[in-house]
Amino acid sequence: MNMDFPRILSLLRKERGLTQKQAAEDLGVAQALLSHYEKGKRECGLDFLVKAADYYNVSTDYLLGRSPVSDGRIITESDIPETSQNDKAGIGTDISLTLNKKLITNSIDVIFSMLGKIKSSKLSSSISSMLMLSVYKAFRITYFTNRKNEQGMFTVSHRTASFLVNSAENIDECNALDASEEITQELSITTNYIEENYGKQGTALLSLVKNTEKRLDKLSGK
Repeated sequence: MNMDFPRILSLLRKERGLTQKQAAEDLGVAQALLSHYEKGKRECGLDFLVKAADYYNVSTDYLLGRSPVSDGRIITESDIPETSQNDKAGIGTDISLTLNKKLITNSIDVIFSMLGKIKSSKLSSSISSMLMLSVYKAFRITYFTNRKNEQGMFTVSHRTASFLVNSAENIDECNALDASEEITQELSITTNYIEENYGKQGTALLSLVKNTEKRLDKLSGK
């Protein structure tokens, strides 16, 4: 059974503010049957899949979790915009590295834009710190791929830094979660909102989310 379909079917209905009863009536099925579809208890037929795609104005590939964007496109490196004139500096012809860099940099741009709209200094500070720690950790590992590089670049030893960075990231995440519960200016974020407000940069974020969750599913044994 495709486990993405029930989640996405339910998500689309909730994002559009529809009750299950209303959606069932519009789709021409019993509410109990739609509930089974949304909970993954039953598989739908092809006719319902197409009808649901038309109803929510998305592609069947999106409904089935095959594409991270509603129109069902398969995202390629050329679909994602450059974020600076130097984006390809030093990368050469490594398509995978270029794609990952674009996914990360564009996604961060979208996140900071959202933080600017939420207007919480505590949340912004905590998430910024989390990202800086990740960059710091990545740079240290890259730097020490050559053991001849000067140790004096850093004041904290490698083992100590690894432990402290992980601890600091956990603290920042806790602070960010605390801050998120105190938000007064809420931002309603949906797939449509991301696609309409951020275009190709939003596509990068949605792709990053999908790719990461695939990896997490593998780690969890799904």
